[in-house]
Formats: sequence, structure tokens, C-alpha cells
Amino acid sequence: MQIDYQTLRFDYVRAADHDAAAPALHPVVVVGAGPVGLAAAIDLAQQGVRTVLVDNDDTLSSGSRAICFAKRTLEIFDRLGCGDRMVEKGVSWNVGKVFLQDELIYTFNLLPETGHARPAFINLQQYYVEGYLAERARQMDNLEMRWKSNVTGVTQLDDCVELQIETPDGTYALRAQYVIAADGARSPVRRALGLDSRGRTFKDRFLIADVKMKAPFPTERWFWFDPPFHRNQSVLLHRQPDNVWRIDFQLGWDADPVAEKAPERVIPRVKALLGEDAEFELEWVSVYTFSCLRMEKFRHGRVLFAGDSAHGVSPFGARGANSGVQDADNLAWKLRLVLNGDAPPALLDTYASEREYAADENILNSTRATDFITPKSSVSRMFRDATLRLAKDCPFARRIVNSGRLSVPAVLRDSPLNTPDAAADSFSCAMSPGAVCTDAPVIVDGADAWLLSHTGGEFAGVHFCGPGDDPGDYAARLGALAGLPVPVRPLIVVPRGVSARALPGVTVVEDVDGIVAQRFDARPGTFYLLRPDQHVCARWRAFDADAIAAALHRATCNG
Repeated sequence: MQIDYQTLRFDYVRAADHDAAAPALHPVVVVGAGPVGLAAAIDLAQQGVRTVLVDNDDTLSSGSRAICFAKRTLEIFDRLGCGDRMVEKGVSWNVGKVFLQDELIYTFNLLPETGHARPAFINLQQYYVEGYLAERARQMDNLEMRWKSNVTGVTQLDDCVELQIETPDGTYALRAQYVIAADGARSPVRRALGLDSRGRTFKDRFLIADVKMKAPFPTERWFWFDPPFHRNQSVLLHRQPDNVWRIDFQLGWDADPVAEKAPERVIPRVKALLGEDAEFELEWVSVYTFSCLRMEKFRHGRVLFAGDSAHGVSPFGARGANSGVQDADNLAWKLRLVLNGDAPPALLDTYASEREYAADENILNSTRATDFITPKSSVSRMFRDATLRLAKDCPFARRIVNSGRLSVPAVLRDSPLNTPDAAADSFSCAMSPGAVCTDAPVIVDGADAWLLSHTGGEFAGVHFCGPGDDPGDYAARLGALAGLPVPVRPLIVVPRGVSARALPGVTVVEDVDGIVAQRFDARPGTFYLLRPDQHVCARWRAFDADAIAAALHRATCNG
């Protein structure tokens, strides 16, 4: 049976806390059932943390809203158990094109190499993403979802946070050791704590038109500067599932946001792009003004802010939902370790510092993109148009063109959780401490697989075996990991053709075409320590049990 996620409603159920003599203490309450809140709640529940998710509504998002989900976000969704559904339904793409007026200036490929499980991006309406996540959430034994539950008050106590929850049955108190506020740009939690976000609001307006039609356009991202069908402005075109196309029209600051949403205004704009005889239906229309801003601090005692409640960017570059899901990915494992007593609360400060750094990077890129797309003076407009004309023939100019630098995960180079490379250990690859682990095709237990599917959720130690070496010797070394205070999953990467017999307690990964070794610049004996969110936190040219223990202590703020 096909579900209509735009009309789906979830049942409100009276919570046990309503009738309790005294408020129960829950480990974590997540506020907000958007992509970020759902991802955080699922992640925590998968890791054994009892979680309550509250949302002030009983429906999913209306309209397509966020539609571009990046490779890294898809890898996180894989770990949460719903990546396949996203990719099967979504429209995959790697290629983008930039036009000036009616001329193609250049084409770019965001994933030019093979050997990755996921595409650079999929386009998928936000209501599908939320729907698939909500269905996954309902499968989790440790996760309780409470709909039509609005946060009206927040009080920080010594050992917990108390929320006032307004429901159809009245208001009750809900207590948690920690609260994740993923409740959107107008965050009620942020408002209840008297906090704010600061930044820059851009004086321009854009029209989103989701148009249902059958069109010959390829599955690519097309961006026009000053096209003949919308002079002196910009237009962006994306394909979505169900024959829906997203078209963004720049309108200018003086545009009336109410009038511009009227069909008699929207339809002529769409026909100017598609042709007067084009047949289409308007599925969703919105006019928006955007800001680049963030909270000063993402952690306030036992309340941690994630997604749009913590930071906001312009839509160019698909940095909003993607960075929010990566917030959740960063936070869940740290909360689990703190709640289990395996790390001090100071570990949560690194969630704030790392994701504040990522937010600043996103805001910088988003601001630059917006300034390029919407120049505010004749001089900046001349510079932009000259750059675009040069970009047709000059590769250096293409690096200056900015139609929205698309989302990539931040490299957390300065994280206090990283162990810097030893002076004697030189590497030549992108897998430096702070970077997200890259994927690659592998064989495990005789079956085709992907490297990332065997990491994540806990620390992992990846040891590279040489072609003439015995994997059993490597497994014996990895036995030292069993005595560490925080579990580390041991993996041995062996070259293709090396006997990969079963080794107790160790995952043996066959490097199909040497891609893993190449991407990690690995030699026989190289060892990588990966965090539960699949960021590299340390690497060495030789296994050193004492160095690994010290790095693990550092990565959990225990050292």
C-alpha cells in the first residue's frame, strides 16, 4: 500500500507521565520530529539509550522543503537503517551545469571517481525523508514518540531538565538527563531559555515552485544567471521523484511575498522557462527570505541544540538539513558514552565546539554563494558577470563562480579529540585526523560489501595487512584492544587474494581493487582509529597498543 506522506497523521497517545505521582527521569528527550530530531532519536535508540521524542504536531512537513541530501548524510541514513529506501525513492545525481543567459558556461561532476556506495546527492522531498525516518523510529524498542506535545517551558535543574509539555489532555512535566533541541528555526526551547541566534539576513526574496510535469531535462542541477526567461535574476532547476521539478526564481527584495505566490504570478514564470504550451501542475509554492546565523553556543548545560534551532543558512548548497543530520551523528555517540559513565560530561562540550566550527564553515560558504548569486552593487555585478564569461574557457575562473558550493562534511582538523600524526608517520591522503572516513568496495565473508557498513556506532580499529603477511599475526596484535575501557571494533584489511579465513572477534575485509589502501595511503602495518561517527581520530604507520589507548582516552575526554 502506498502511503501519502503529505496527509499522514500520527496518533496522539496520552503519556504515562501525565498520570505519574512524580515525574519519571528519562535519559534523553529529543524535541522536534524533523529529519534532525528523528535521526538523533533513532541513533540513540540503536545505541541502547532510552529516548523520548516529542513534537508539537501530528503530521510530517508540508511541501517538499529540503530536497538535496548529500552522500555523507546518506551514509548516516545507512547506519540508521533507512538509507536504501531513501536512495531507491530519490533521484540520484552527480552532475551540475551553470548557464549565463542562454549559454552553457561549464559542467561539473561532484563525484567523478567510482567505488562509492552512494551518489554525491539524491533529490527527495523532505516529507519522504521524515516519513521513512518515522517508520524506522517506530521499530525501535528504546524510542517512544509523542505527537501533539508542545514544549511551553524549560527549567534546568541540578541533575536534569524539566520540560512543560502541553497536549490535548493538558500540561504535564517531562524530565530528562539531557535534552536535544531539534525544534527548528523558531525553536520554542531556545525561546524558553531566553537565547537567540545572530547573523545576517539577506535582502532578497526567492520563489519556490514545485511543478509536476513530464519534462525532457536530464537528472542534473541546472543554474542560470540572468536567463532570457527571467532577466537580471537567477533560476535553479532540480528534478525530484514523482515527476516533480523544483524551480527557484530569484524575485528581488521589493517583491510582494503574498502576491508572488498567487498562481496568476507563478504560472507565467514557469511557462517562460518551459514554453507556453507546457503542461504542468503546481504542487507547492512558497516565497522565502533567508538568513545566515547561529547561536553563540550549541550547548547550554543539559540542553544541546542541533539543526535549524542552532544554525541557519541560505538554501544554496544544500547545507541546512545535511549539516543538521551531521549534528545528530556527532552528538548521539557522545551522549551514550556520557550516560553510560564511559566519558565525562566534558565530552559534550566537543559536540558544541566541533559543530560550531562546522556551522561557521557552512555559513561562510553560504554567505559567499548568496553574495555571488545576488550582487548588491553595480561593481559586484560587473565582477560576477566577468567571472562567468571567463569561466567558459578558463578553469581558474570556475573556482570563483559560486552558484552554491554544495555540502560536504567539515574536516574537524582542530578537534581536541584528534591525536595528531606522529612526526615519523607521514601520510599523503585526505583521511587525516578529523576527516570523515571514505567508503570503498570490499568483500566480507565472501560477499560484496562496503567498508563503511562495517564501521560506525562504536570506535573501530582498522589494521592493514601486507600481501605476504599472515592476517592471524595482525589479529593477535588486535587482541590488545579487548582490554581498553571503551570497546573498539577490530577490522583487518587484506589485499585481494590473501587468505581471509575467519578470525575470532575480528572482521576481515578484503580490499577488492586496492581502493581502501589507496584512499587511506596504507602500507602493511598501518592502523587507523575511527570514531563512532566514522571520523578519523588517529592513525599510525605501525600498531602501538599504548598509543592507541592514549588516543582513545583523548577521543573520549578521559585523558
